[in-house]
Amino acid sequence: MTKAYLVTGGCGFIGSALVRALASSGHRICVVDCLSYAGHRANLQGISGIVDLETINICDRMAVTAVIDKVKPDAILHLAAETHVDRSIDDASPFVQTNIVGTHALLEAARNYWNHLAAKQKGAFRFIHVSTDEVYGSIDLGAVDEDAPYRPRSPYAASKAASNHLVRAWHTTYKFPTVTVLASNNYGPRQHPEKLIPTIIRRAISDQSIPIYGDGSNQRDWIYVDDNISAIRAALKRGETGTAYNVGTMALSSNIEIAQRVCASLDELRDQPLGTHAKNISFVQDRPGHDWRYSVNAARAQNQLGWAPTLSIDEGLKKTVKWYLDNTKWIETVMEGRYHGSRLGLSTMSKT
Repeated sequence: MTKAYLVTGGCGFIGSALVRALASSGHRICVVDCLSYAGHRANLQGISGIVDLETINICDRMAVTAVIDKVKPDAILHLAAETHVDRSIDDASPFVQTNIVGTHALLEAARNYWNHLAAKQKGAFRFIHVSTDEVYGSIDLGAVDEDAPYRPRSPYAASKAASNHLVRAWHTTYKFPTVTVLASNNYGPRQHPEKLIPTIIRRAISDQSIPIYGDGSNQRDWIYVDDNISAIRAALKRGETGTAYNVGTMALSSNIEIAQRVCASLDELRDQPLGTHAKNISFVQDRPGHDWRYSVNAARAQNQLGWAPTLSIDEGLKKTVKWYLDNTKWIETVMEGRYHGSRLGLSTMSKT
């Protein structure tokens, strides 16, 4: 059955992957994206003709309301967010504005729409909020479940924690049918070049130094973006309203291990001797407040949603590296005039 979905942040990395998946199933998609530095029309290349794009900011409640009234969505999937920790260190204001104020504006516009739906449509409507495992803060041992307290330690993580609280409060107070998905570190095609894995690929193929913060021991749970998309779609279909679902592989890798694996994939795909690209790995001053370890327990998603990741880290990294090697023009387009590869998040360091 064809449905209408409104996807915020649909020109971003995870958002565009979700839009592609929904469009491939024949659903009507409207993307709301203000096309900031992280949102690009190029991410919808090949499907733009079957997807409506509204270039508005989610903080503009009147504009969002107008789009919702026009689209009449069966569900709203909220992925619009400022996400880069280093950028949040330099200037937290856009994170507070988009992730908190914008989420509030969207919730209110969506709740007003939902309140006026017929009973059957009202019961079927869902608001899917896509968040991050970073709200839990650094985890010394084991893995956290969805009932763990939030302990965000960066402006970015704090802004996402606040948005999660808003979404939960709107369900508890107004019975608004929300579902929250908290994903671990995503990677894959079309991720912005400032993020770790694209940075490693971009600098390695240019024979530049590959910067790794601190000693590279910080650990993350890396999940291929399409596995996260399948979890979001499972939450849309089978998620219990008012419930949060952790999404991850429960298999951690350190940053230095990721760099070495990416370089090994590059060696293989570019027919170079093993170690050719890894020789450029270097260690640089650590990020302020750099969380050491993230780890989530995804048992609830597996048990209640019937979801499980399908790609190992090595399989996912190889697919990712190949995509970037085949799409160097995309990298140039995304970086042109907006991001030149310089390191961010240094403003605090100069003051300490």
